[in-house]
Amino acid sequence: MGTDISVWTLWLPIVVSGVAVFLASCAAWMVLPHHKKDWIRLPNEDAIMKQIKGDNLPPGQYCFPYAATPEDCKSEAYKAKMQAGPHGTLTLWRNAPNMTVNIICTLLFFLIANFVIGYLAGIALDPGESFMRVFRFVGTAGILTYGTANILSGIWFGRKMVADIIDGIAYGLITGLIFAARWPGATT
Repeated sequence: MGTDISVWTLWLPIVVSGVAVFLASCAAWMVLPHHKKDWIRLPNEDAIMKQIKGDNLPPGQYCFPYAATPEDCKSEAYKAKMQAGPHGTLTLWRNAPNMTVNIICTLLFFLIANFVIGYLAGIALDPGESFMRVFRFVGTAGILTYGTANILSGIWFGRKMVADIIDGIAYGLITGLIFAARWPGATT
């Protein structure tokens, strides 16, 4: 291992891969079919929305049935509620989603994530590394970053995650390809 590569030297692959992954994310959610059933309509949506509004619940994350302490989990009342069901989570937003803000934040997330991936690659790889070595390292870091991000939400909160893992693998490979193609001192 030789000299570290400054992350600032990698600004072009960071920006290009960040934008490319952002565009791939847009395509995954708006064009491709694999996320179409991630969210479904409640059968009695109007009545449930009216109930929530009537209860004047503030924005937040709710779990039902709810147990505040380990002792609560051991109570017969809690066990009966868990047995009877339903159980799940509910997230109430503060305001209606602002698509412009969400899109900007998503792009910033991809740019920051690829900045960190570039930083790691600059420490681990030398100038002039082979295309495959850069692709393998950066692609693996990208898959770890994007492909595993929602697994714990799936484990703990039942969120569907297979499509997110597939997306994450694609995003990692895109990131790896762009970094490998633009790596400093690389020869073709």
